[in-house]
Amino acid sequence: MLALALLAASTAVHAAPARHLTLTPCELRSSGALQLVKAECGRLPVAENPADPHGRRIRLAVAVVPAVSTAVRPDPLFVLAGGPGEAASTFYAGVASAFALIHRDRDIVLVDQRGTGGSNALDCPRRTAHGRQRGGEPGLAEIVAEAKECLQQLRTHAHVRFYTTDLAVEDLDRVRAALGYRKIDLYGSSYGTVVAQEYLRRFPGRVRAMILDGVVPPQLAIGALSSLSAQRAVRRIFAACDRSRACRVRFGNPMTDYRRVRAALAAHPVELTLPDPTRGTPDHLRMTTFQLGQVLRLASYTPALAALLPLDLHAAAAGDYTPLAGQFLFIDRSYSGAVAAGMNNTVVCSEDVPFYHVTAAQRAEMRRTFLGTAPLRDLQAVCKVWPKGPVAADFHAPLRSSVPVLLLSGGNDPITPPRDAAEAARGYPNSLSVVIPGMGHGQLLDPCVDRLMARFIARASVAGLDTACTRAVRPMPFFLTLNGPGP
Repeated sequence: MLALALLAASTAVHAAPARHLTLTPCELRSSGALQLVKAECGRLPVAENPADPHGRRIRLAVAVVPAVSTAVRPDPLFVLAGGPGEAASTFYAGVASAFALIHRDRDIVLVDQRGTGGSNALDCPRRTAHGRQRGGEPGLAEIVAEAKECLQQLRTHAHVRFYTTDLAVEDLDRVRAALGYRKIDLYGSSYGTVVAQEYLRRFPGRVRAMILDGVVPPQLAIGALSSLSAQRAVRRIFAACDRSRACRVRFGNPMTDYRRVRAALAAHPVELTLPDPTRGTPDHLRMTTFQLGQVLRLASYTPALAALLPLDLHAAAAGDYTPLAGQFLFIDRSYSGAVAAGMNNTVVCSEDVPFYHVTAAQRAEMRRTFLGTAPLRDLQAVCKVWPKGPVAADFHAPLRSSVPVLLLSGGNDPITPPRDAAEAARGYPNSLSVVIPGMGHGQLLDPCVDRLMARFIARASVAGLDTACTRAVRPMPFFLTLNGPGP
């Protein structure tokens, strides 16, 4: 009798939730369709404007990757992508292996946030940075004109102002309810940490545990000082090369090469033809200080790309710009189209730019960075023409919660540095902040992080959580030649 009672109790705990959303078999595809994940997919209709339930309706793309085990835990993991503007389904398909341990006994739930992926994506055909740069850095008028053109195209199927984070978290809770889950766990990456925390603010009783990776604290309007953060990240990469005997002997001080290359490109842009690194076909590029800045900024996001910087700069300083140009083309192809531009504009222009407070001293400091004040200038110009959406009065208020939170940061993160995680952690008394030295933006694919996340989600507690394995994580060694690092 006791055995039967225990069996009945176990069955009750792990019973499948009652779903009010029809799901059918489907496949999720990563960017470039290099990876496929089998899932169950459905569409949930919601009002585009919640205040007008009889107006336009959009359908949210929802995917559930069912747990492998038959003993399914009742609380799934909702995976929230970054950007803003990246689709959760596409993001997950590219990183599914990192969630394999959690996926053993928990469903993974993916909701393409309104305005992304299969949820009425606010996509516009975008010229790549490469395409715009054949004649040099894009002018402010060109950037604003491109935003206006995008807005005009989107007006046929969307009121862009109704694609903010506050409306998206209401969507998430509708999906939770439709799938029959009582409580959920959250993983958010980059901008996804904003969504996760805003969901926690609005629906505190629904969150069991939360992982924030590349943390944006609620009180931060991100992007205002991105030039300064990027400069600090690149300096740390160059300093790491200086601390590495092999890198220092091979290249000297990378900062010296950087300054030489920047001065040369400022005086005379370089025209060159090289194989496109993603297609192999010949391509022509006019290399300017703009392309140099883009390589430095985006390579610092990922240790594998950062490992190439001293080599590429050293070659360029000696007159060979092909490796540096190839890295620019690879980065440009990889990032172009990764986010829905219209959704990105709505979020940034509604939730961040109106809250910027940049001092004269900060502007002066930005002018001395490799990006300068252009990123701030461009954002503010686009947001003058882009409609603003609804943002709650307390959106940027500090958030306090007793929910267990694991915060992950890379020591060289150029956009969400560890101090941002420390700021957010002040509001989470049951939290643990883990910083992995030398790593960039997003720790999901770092060695041992999958085990750390799985242990945390299984226990929903940071008490006694063993993080020792993260102390052994090291960034990729610097490339000494195009064949790779030295022995």
